[in-house]
Amino acid sequence: MTDPYLHPDVQALIRLALHEDLRFVGDLTCAATVAPGARLHGVLKAKAPGVVCGLPLFARVLAELPGAVTVTTDLADGTVVHPGEMVLEMTGDAVAMLIAERTALNLCQRLSGTATLTARYVEAVKGTRAKILDTRKTTPGMRLLQKHAVLAGGGANHRIGLYDQVLIKDNHIALMPPGPLGSGPAEAVRRARVHVGPTTLVEVEIERLDDLEPCISAGADIILLDNLPPSELAKAVRRRDACPAPDGRTVLLEASGGITLATVRAVAETGVERISTGELTHSVQALDLSLRCTVL
Repeated sequence: MTDPYLHPDVQALIRLALHEDLRFVGDLTCAATVAPGARLHGVLKAKAPGVVCGLPLFARVLAELPGAVTVTTDLADGTVVHPGEMVLEMTGDAVAMLIAERTALNLCQRLSGTATLTARYVEAVKGTRAKILDTRKTTPGMRLLQKHAVLAGGGANHRIGLYDQVLIKDNHIALMPPGPLGSGPAEAVRRARVHVGPTTLVEVEIERLDDLEPCISAGADIILLDNLPPSELAKAVRRRDACPAPDGRTVLLEASGGITLATVRAVAETGVERISTGELTHSVQALDLSLRCTVL
């Protein structure tokens, strides 16, 4: 993934967030109480242990506002922080800093929460071959940033959207007319492979292990095993290992559904290569960061 902080979608998100606060009026409190030209020095500290992500957004938010502010941080995304540790400093126009504070904190705290939770999952499967992946269960408008936060926490990205990978699920199969391989997952894989060609990833969800080998033969790159217990996942790994793809393609197995920090190790030990969970982005706890300012 290229630098998400420079992406037009992120710039649009920042502008929308600032517009939610300011509308076409501005900051009434600052207008009433802060003298023109007033300056502040701000220090952002961690109040809880975690993994930071999103600190560059402070500068990006401030760049959308009038008034010069210098932002300084030596911490890269993915850095582990401890309570009381300073993570960022700001010096400059008081009004710009006060306006930017909440928007920047909302984004950074949420991204840091995702990075922190991802790091915990990654640590839980350490020593296995399983990668921890996100899903499309992201906050609308924040997908690029949240998926970047997963990378910062040591995880990996699933597809970004509907446009960059095929993922065939039960509803797609139910709507599909029969074809040369029947009306099940293998036929859906065959159709997808014909449509997208040899280079685009094709993933398919199966509900029965007996569909595994036909999907491999039809050209699947990834087979999704949803809500299966570890014993069934281990069976799937053995069956996949005994059924190489006819074209030499490496077929990966992905476990998903109901996976938690308490259960992810057992899932990883079955031998699956991928474990995806929406928890990384849809129900994450924001990392507690606090900004304190002094008047210059």
